[in-house]
Amino acid sequence: MNRKTVVLNAAKMNFDGSLDFSVLSDEVIVFDETTPDQLLERIDGAAVIVTKEMPVSGELIDRFPDSVKLICEAGTGYNNLDLEAARRKGITVCNIPAYSSQRVAHTAIMMLLNLSSSMQKQLRMLALKNHDNFTKNLQVSHVEVNNKVLGIIGAGNIGREVIKIARALDMEILVYTRTPKQDSDGIRYVDLETLLKNSDYVSLHCPLTPQTKHLINRKTLELMKPTAFLINTSRGALINEAELIEALKEGVIAGAGLDVQEVEPPAFDSPLYDMDNVILTPHMGWKGLETRKRLLSILRGNVKAYFEGAPINVVS
Repeated sequence: MNRKTVVLNAAKMNFDGSLDFSVLSDEVIVFDETTPDQLLERIDGAAVIVTKEMPVSGELIDRFPDSVKLICEAGTGYNNLDLEAARRKGITVCNIPAYSSQRVAHTAIMMLLNLSSSMQKQLRMLALKNHDNFTKNLQVSHVEVNNKVLGIIGAGNIGREVIKIARALDMEILVYTRTPKQDSDGIRYVDLETLLKNSDYVSLHCPLTPQTKHLINRKTLELMKPTAFLINTSRGALINEAELIEALKEGVIAGAGLDVQEVEPPAFDSPLYDMDNVILTPHMGWKGLETRKRLLSILRGNVKAYFEGAPINVVS
């Protein structure tokens, strides 16, 4: 049986050399990066290919060699792959569900707490040798989060983890989700408009689909409180980034924490890099060492299950 497995962009997962992809199968070929022009040559004769947030178009998948039977997306989201094209070719697609829920939730809460203390502004002041926060009275906004309202958009694994931590911080929770549940202590399920109007913090945890693309835009931002903060650790294109930047400049909302961006990395001249009311991180929520080791373990299980004729975590 052909067990040739090709990892196309390992550097995305193994930037520190801590992962050993040889555990995936008897024959593993690993590339740090792969361009669209290199892809077809590199997967020639492969049965399994592994991608991580790497865009693979339907046009490319249509040209895949017949040997390719499985695409493993090494993450929870799979909007980078053309599933319809994979179905046409008879290629199974699987993902890695729930491997990073806690680590991504911690990133969202980290941003919430840092925004509440103007930490980005404080660090920028120190970088400029401005010590006014020490030699004078505190020069920046600094507020409690207890009894504040956190709006959660999308209550899947990660959203539920954020809710758990936020409740421990004595925050009130509003949830907007496709599958609302019964209200419980400190948690209410509401429509999107109600959530945006009443939340002090809004945290995005829904998948990117045609329906959710640019869910947050000028119109929805204007529903939020001018003192509210927006946090995104899900997918960048949930937000119309150009409209967010203008809203932040104009004080429509107080600030944002963005672990994901509409284009990653943002353009070199993106205003987001230099805004005092923005915390910008390089899609690091899932990149904890333990998280990546868990990812590799589940990935190995996906490949093993496929070779045994009983694929798991199948999305298409």
